[in-house]
Parts: sequence; C-alpha cells; structure tokens
Amino acid sequence: MTEATDIKALNEQIQEKSAFVDLLTREVRKAIVGQQYMVERLLLGLLSGGHILLEGVPGLAKTLAIKTLSKALDGHFSRIQFTPDLLPADVVGTMIYNPKTMEFSVKKGPVFANFVLADEINRSPAKVQSALLEAMQEKQVTIGENTFHIERPFLVLATQNPLEQEGTYPLPEAQVDRFMLKCVISYPTLEDERLIIRQNVNPQPTTINPVVGLDTIMDARKAVQSVYMDEKIEQYILDIVFATRNPENYKLAKLKPLISYGGSPRASIALALASKAYAFLKRRGYVIPEDVRAICEDVMRHRVGITYEAEAENITSEMIIADILDHVEVP
Repeated sequence: MTEATDIKALNEQIQEKSAFVDLLTREVRKAIVGQQYMVERLLLGLLSGGHILLEGVPGLAKTLAIKTLSKALDGHFSRIQFTPDLLPADVVGTMIYNPKTMEFSVKKGPVFANFVLADEINRSPAKVQSALLEAMQEKQVTIGENTFHIERPFLVLATQNPLEQEGTYPLPEAQVDRFMLKCVISYPTLEDERLIIRQNVNPQPTTINPVVGLDTIMDARKAVQSVYMDEKIEQYILDIVFATRNPENYKLAKLKPLISYGGSPRASIALALASKAYAFLKRRGYVIPEDVRAICEDVMRHRVGITYEAEAENITSEMIIADILDHVEVP
C-alpha cells in the first residue's frame, strides 16, 4: 500500500514538474512544422543530459530545430560549422601570445556554451571531431596546461549528412558512443510540406521567445532521475544490451556473424536514462517496457557494429535491434 501511495505521489510530482514541456514544444512549433519525432528526441536529450546526433539529408530543418530549441531556452548558444579545413583550436580554443605583456592568454572556443550546435560534424577529419571528446564526456576542456569546466546544462547537438554523400568522414566509434541518441530524420509528410511551402513563400516574421529558464531544466533533470524504475525493467535493459554482445545466449545465434561489436556500458546507462526521460515526457512517474522499446533504436543504432557479411546482405543495425526486441522476453 505504501509503495502504491509513493508511486501516486511521484506521479503527481512528475506531472507538476513536466508542465513546462507543452510550453516549450509550442514555442518550437512556431518555426518547425511536423517532425514530431525529432522535436521529442531533442527534448529527451535535454532532460537526460545526453548529447544528440541527428542524421538526415540536407534541408530537413535539423539545424533550424536545434537553433529554435536553444532560443526557447534562456541559455548561451554557439554554432560550429564543421568544414574540411577546420582545426581543433577552432572548436575548443587556444593559447594566444600577447606581444605587449609577453605572455600567453587563453582564448576560449565556441564549445564553451550551454548548447553547442556542431553542424555537419562529419564534414571534418577525425582530429577535429575528436576535439569534442573531452568536452562531451567530462564537461571540461584542457587548453595548454589549464583545464576549464563548462557550465551546465551542456548539450552537444550535432547534425551529420549520410555517409554516402560527397566529402564526409565517418565519426570514430569512441565519439559516436558519446552521443546518447542517434536520430535518423526522414522527409516530412505531404501535408506538412504543404505548410512548409506556405510558410516560406509568404514568410511571416516569427519570434522565438525564451519561455523556459535553465533552472527549470536542471530541476527537471533531477525529477527525471527520481522516476521509478523497477528491477524487472533494469533486467530488460540489460538483456537487450547483452543480446548485442552475446546473441547466442538469447537464442539468437544467427546474429553472431552479423555483429562486429555490441553495446558498451554507456548503452545500458543511456537506455535507462532515456527511458526515464521518455516516461517523464509522457507525464508518468514510472518506466514501463514500452518506454524502453520506444527509444531503444535511437540509443542502440550507433552502438551496434555490423560486419562485412551483414553489409553484403544489406542488414542494418536497426534490423538487428528489431530482431533482438522481438526475442528478448518483455517483463
């Protein structure tokens, strides 16, 4: 009886704390038509403190969505356009020599912001992409002999073009793993595109106002962590992740030759946190299996490596994840 009462109280608390979500979504909708999946995933990353990688062909409003979200939140925003000639110092900053004082001083780069838009991140070589590694994981940057902490919340929102396109460099596995979610954005529906045409042919001035403060986001993150997760749900998450490493233990031996590497412990952490954040968005104080299944593909698709054999058979990591979800026992 006590546990039921606690869950009821937690539900009421979560409903109260998540009231700002509708306000924030409405503000973002002023500029973004459709793309509900993308907007929801951006909110998931914001609430769980995870970085997000958006992949899709150019022109799907990836950059616009991220810029609009940052405007609706009263935080410091910076944008880095990744190009083949970009240098690591252009991202994190560097030491600059002052001839008058004959001393070096630190010039901080654009990574020192609450919301960092890494636009077309796979347009730059690996050494530039890797400049973000320390910032994304440790929330700090080392320049010369000095280490600087980045203010919270800190969120890297990166866009990338499909690798089949000209002039793209695949992200290193170590960096891809630091993104909590990888979202593949598809084309808008016919009706949505009709509205997009009307908005842009006869443009009306749209002002995005800061409707939610950073304190509200930090409070919401604490509330997300307090969302109840039963041991059975924990076991379900572990089973999914371990099935990507040892599929033969889950009666999925056919997947063994198709997987080159499975999800890391970051996958388990990300799946648990994202499930709690998804429950929070749905105004619930507890996680259900459907929450895990809803965000599993976004959390796992970039963490499951496929072999040449899988590529030859046109099998994708999404297909492997779907197969695992069909076979792993749901609590």
